[in-house]
Amino acid sequence: MENEEILKRARDLARRAEQRGVPANTGFLTPAERYALEHDPALRGASMVFSGGYPDAERTMAFFLPDWMEQDGLDLSEHICALHLTAAFGSPGHRDYMGAILGMGVGREWVGDILVDGSEAIALCQPSILRHLLSIDKVGRFGVKAEQIPLEAVPHREKHSEERRFTVMSPRLDAVAAGLFHLSRTETARQIALGALSLNYAECLKPDAPVREGDVLSLRGTGKGRVTEIGGSSRKGRLFVTAELYK
Repeated sequence: MENEEILKRARDLARRAEQRGVPANTGFLTPAERYALEHDPALRGASMVFSGGYPDAERTMAFFLPDWMEQDGLDLSEHICALHLTAAFGSPGHRDYMGAILGMGVGREWVGDILVDGSEAIALCQPSILRHLLSIDKVGRFGVKAEQIPLEAVPHREKHSEERRFTVMSPRLDAVAAGLFHLSRTETARQIALGALSLNYAECLKPDAPVREGDVLSLRGTGKGRVTEIGGSSRKGRLFVTAELYK
């Protein structure tokens, strides 16, 4: 779905939660879709919670809570299920699992993260398709066994990041990206022209696009990072930038 469709749906869900007094939720969102919801002025007053079933999930669902409900009153197990898959005599990759699941006629928004570890994998999904996914018996060239596990059994994979500090003449995309990813300005300009650099999960072809605190930069094939602070200046008038590069 385009972000505008996602936003329209989210606004409807927020109104439903407020008017009916019951929680409402989206399907699993991409990081770009989540960012769009988090920065939508129309949703600024909504009680909105994101979860993908375990801490630091990449794909998350947005939950809209009624006035009377606190976040700790939301039972995620009613909305998200975890599926454990074990492959026999092989180690299918993420693409293999995704292909097998989507090949069963499952919509992408019904499936969250797929965590692969050797011959095992854990897939997060909505309860409505759990029984369907439990019938999966082959992924790629390998036979698999599927069983449901509690959300509490999903391993917490802590994010690791490296702090990077550098200076720029101005907080524009090409300058900040060069400092964050340790690239020359020439190579940074080339990557931008190729469409390989994204600003807040959207491809950006403007080298002079302004970068602000909290913005996320992604470089295809390299990784992504977040600007945590822009402030202060050196004796030569350059701005100090602090960012974290995710590993």
